[in-house]
Amino acid sequence: MEPPPGIDPTPGAAVAPPVDPRLLVRQEGLRGYLDEFKRKVRGGELGSLPVVIGLIVIWLIFSLKNSQYFTAANAEFIAYYMVGLGMLATGLVFVLLLGEIDLSVGSVSGLAAAIYAVLSVTHHWNAWLAVVITLLSGMVIGGLQGWIFAKIGVPAFVVTLAGFLAWQGVMLWLLGSTGTINLEPKALNALFSGNSFFLGGQIFGAYLLAIIATVGFGASLFLQQRRRKAAGVPSRPTGELIARTVLLAIPVFLVAWILNKATGVPNNLVIFLALLVICDFVLRRTTYGRKVFSVGGNIEASRRAGISVPMVRISVYAISGTFAALGGLAIAATTNAAGQAGADPNNLMMAIAAAVIGGTSLFGGRGRVWSALLGIMVIESINAGLFMLGLTLDIQYMITGGVLLAAVIVDSLSRRTQKSSGRA
Repeated sequence: MEPPPGIDPTPGAAVAPPVDPRLLVRQEGLRGYLDEFKRKVRGGELGSLPVVIGLIVIWLIFSLKNSQYFTAANAEFIAYYMVGLGMLATGLVFVLLLGEIDLSVGSVSGLAAAIYAVLSVTHHWNAWLAVVITLLSGMVIGGLQGWIFAKIGVPAFVVTLAGFLAWQGVMLWLLGSTGTINLEPKALNALFSGNSFFLGGQIFGAYLLAIIATVGFGASLFLQQRRRKAAGVPSRPTGELIARTVLLAIPVFLVAWILNKATGVPNNLVIFLALLVICDFVLRRTTYGRKVFSVGGNIEASRRAGISVPMVRISVYAISGTFAALGGLAIAATTNAAGQAGADPNNLMMAIAAAVIGGTSLFGGRGRVWSALLGIMVIESINAGLFMLGLTLDIQYMITGGVLLAAVIVDSLSRRTQKSSGRA
């Protein structure tokens, strides 16, 4: 009988250290990575692959239909107008990770814009203080809805549907008979309008942001490698870390170059990407993030592991409310007014669609905050292309609905494949 792999039968021989099987593929070079990629696809672990392929197809179709689609001006248009709904979708990612839903984010975003307008314009409060109060209001509203769901036991669908109606009523009451309050160019415009933030309007500013993003990403990879080596656990080879950093740098600098050909990096895009980085770190690198995924994957197992499920639920809805308020401010900045359009039900539908299209599962336990960015890029790319072709709104809704259905079908098939391969 042969000894197990890694065990020398010679008496007194040292036992070879165990090797992490997940790292064996890296010893085979490029072929190993390709084999690992094929294994994941066959096992239903598609990740962001479907949405990336979808984006490429969308861009190619519209560029063939209209030569002006691949221009810096159109890229800046998409980047600027995707942020408001992207904020709503980011908050929804946290909720969807629990396998729940928040139908109130559209109304909360409109209410947030109304609160800011009343405080800063009607009552002449300091604009920055009004922004803080608005964000706190969104967090309290989300937390309250989460408390009713987690502590009283009312289904999240019912709680947030009631919020959808109630908060829209509060927004209309605050706006008064006119239904609109024009905003003054203060803190809100400084945050979410223009491109002067972080030298965004200058060539140097765009490339500086690209350098910070690339260096920060590379530094985090090497820091993780150093920690794993210090702990005596397998780590990625240095060559792979360099390759990953280069692969990120190429699209980042390409985007900076494209936006510089227009007017630079929009302020709201800088803030949006910074928040995505922070949220990604929270979900993937902190104990709280692991609790969110645990509760979304198996509630009973999370309870037995000592996780406070009610507190996770309440906090997730508070985060959703905060991002809804941020999205409301960003949307108001694009129109320079707080009005009834801020609580448009279509904003809710598009935000949910963005999170799901980007790869967040409706069944909970799987997804990343970058899903919000990818999903809203798909939606806004479609919107921009249809607008340039002069097609009507009904066509836009039909196409977006079809893309959403396709994303859910892919997610369902992926889960079925994972179950059949024993990876679910």
